[in-house]
Order: sequence, then structure tokens, then C-alpha cells
Amino acid sequence: MRIGVIGAGYVGLTTAACFAHLGHHVVCADVDEAKIEALTAGEVTLHEPGLRELVAQGLAGGGLVFVPGSELSDVDFTFVCVPTPTGADGEADLSAVEEVLGRSPQGVVVLKSTVPVGTAARYPGVVSNPEFLREGHAVEDFLRPQRVVVGARDERQAHAVAELYAPTGAPTVITDNTSAELVKYASNCFLALKLSYVNTVAELCENLGADIDGVTEGMRLDDRIGASCLAPGPGWGGSCLPKDTLALLATAKAAGVEFPTLDGAITTNRHQPRRVADRIRAEIGSLDGARIGLLGLTFKAGTNDLRDSPALAVAEVLAREGAELKAFDPCVREDRPGIAVVETAAEAADGVDVLVVLTEWPEFAELDWPELARHAGTPLIFDTRNVLPRDKVTEAGFRLITTGR
Repeated sequence: MRIGVIGAGYVGLTTAACFAHLGHHVVCADVDEAKIEALTAGEVTLHEPGLRELVAQGLAGGGLVFVPGSELSDVDFTFVCVPTPTGADGEADLSAVEEVLGRSPQGVVVLKSTVPVGTAARYPGVVSNPEFLREGHAVEDFLRPQRVVVGARDERQAHAVAELYAPTGAPTVITDNTSAELVKYASNCFLALKLSYVNTVAELCENLGADIDGVTEGMRLDDRIGASCLAPGPGWGGSCLPKDTLALLATAKAAGVEFPTLDGAITTNRHQPRRVADRIRAEIGSLDGARIGLLGLTFKAGTNDLRDSPALAVAEVLAREGAELKAFDPCVREDRPGIAVVETAAEAADGVDVLVVLTEWPEFAELDWPELARHAGTPLIFDTRNVLPRDKVTEAGFRLITTGR
């Protein structure tokens, strides 16, 4: 098939590269001409395993082409993958979506951008096909999805879109547009609920003298609960959960439905950066003038995405209270406001009063802890993600504080 993709961000670029990999001819467009020029040269700036290789493969085989702009012609399907950021009122900003759909794109128009429930109903003939791509696993999630959801008024169009994913072998849900849009929000917001819940349970463990690992191990063995999203941390963030929770809350309010559980999850998440700062203060005293080294700045491991990162939210609280911050992250090279970014973990540890792990990069478990102990001003670590090997860290001379213990 001839597939057009409008938008070359995480979703659009992954969609384009993966459909080309599945044998389709794909044209991917973006209004950012510099980005298109770089992609045409095979330069992929997103830290996404396997994506650079698929782009190179598609370019070499001629099945993937990048063009500037937001209009495509001579295509059977047009996938709309443009941003829908949170607006000032908490609702999704649909200006980019409306601009594209207002031009009546060619072929079967497939809306993959995350949009408020009811958006597709305003555009007859549009097929809803929400994405479920985890950053750091986007290629894997596209080529081996847990499910494919397609919503449309026209059942033939719905099945035509579903057929594009047939090689993946994934179970397919065919429904109406509104239900398909709600699947996306309901799924992401449920994950946010689980994460906020486990972070509060971790706080309870600290106050009661329990061990969060033992608690979550007992929980995840229950099939009704499941194993995912039970790792405590400094909060949830990224490009999806913060905006999707606010958007669904706004949708519920507009529909006259109270949603206190979701509201509570958002409130709980906003509390986490302050909770981390309070624990650090309890260990080292005043944060004013404190030297703090941060390990990790991205919102999670496996990506270079800093959008709504809980690590940055924690850093903002610490900096506001006068702490001097420096940080090491495998995927961040430029300084951030109030944070000096350094090139190694040893530099981040040099002379600090405390090291704080804020992103669960697996590389951190393999650091040279005796070397870091020699550099640290005070051998103290607060592992907010519980990813460090306790024995190795303590044997090196550090005192280790963890979340939920």
C-alpha cells in the first residue's frame, strides 16, 4: 500500500519506519524542514532502539521517503501523527490536528494522534487508530503490539486499516470512533492510577517499617493486579500520562461526570517531588547551599525525552531551595536550568553531600561504586528508583537510602 504519514515525531517516525519495514511504500511529511533534511540523510535524533536501523533500511530500499510540509498526494492511507500538547486549560491543543484534517487529506484518513474523546465524530470518514507505543520500546510495540484498536463509522475502512497490521499477528478491536479514542485515555489513565497508588504505598511502607519490594512482589502475583507499573519512584511523567490524565479529567468534567480517583492520582503525583526533597532534607539538613549530584534526568530509562520528567521536577524543587545541582544522564549532554550536566557519574559524585538516582537507567547498577565513593564528599545515596545493587553500593562505603523502605 501507499501510506502517507504526517508528523515525524516519536509516533509518526516509528509508524513510517515500521510500515516501510512491513513492505509498504511510505511518505513521511513534517513542517520542520531541518528535521526532514536530517531524516533524509538517515540522521535520527530520537533515542529509540532499532529506529535508526529501520529508517536506514527504508531509505536504502526506497520504501521510505521524507518530504517537507503537511500535505500528501497519491496515497491510499494518510496517518495523522501530529502533536496534541496540553493547553492552558488542561485540555488538548488540537490546532495541528485541525489544520491537517481541515485540508481533507487523501485516501483513508487515520487519526493516530491522541485526541479528546469525540474529536473524530466532527470529521466524517476519519478512522481512529490510537497508538500504544512506549518510549524506549516504540519499534517493538509497533511490530509486536499487544492489541490494535480501530474505530470508524465505515466498517470497510476499519478493516482496511486493521489489515495493514495483519503481519504483526496482534488481536484487533474494531469499534466506533468514540470508543477507540476512549480506549487510549482509559488505558493510560489506569496506568497513572497504578503508579500513584504504588508511590503512596511506598510512603506508607517507610512510615510503618515495611519493605515495598516484598509488598509489590506479593501484589504482582495476583493476576487481577498484574506485574506492570508497580515500581515506586519520584513520580510519573513523559509525553503521555501527564497530558492524558488532564485531558480525560477535562472530558469527564465537560460530560458532567465526577472522576475523583483520577483527580487523586494527579494530586498524588504532584506531591512526589516534594516528598523526595523532604527525605533528602531529613538526611542532610538544610538544602540551601547543599551540593547534590543527580543520576538521571530523562523521564524514564531508554529515552532521551525530558518532557514532564519527574527527575526535572525534583531538581526544580531542590534548586528553588538553594541546592547546587550537577547531573549525569547517558542521553543528556546540555545543561538544564539550575543544573550543570557533566559527562560522567564520577563527576556528578565529586564533592557532593548526597547522590540521588532519579532515572532507572540499568547502567547505573554497573557503575564503579568504589570510585564514586572516593569522589563523593559524603558517601550517601538516595535511590528513588530502587535500581542499585545494595551489597555492592554499601560494600563500597556508601549509606544507601531507598524508596519504600
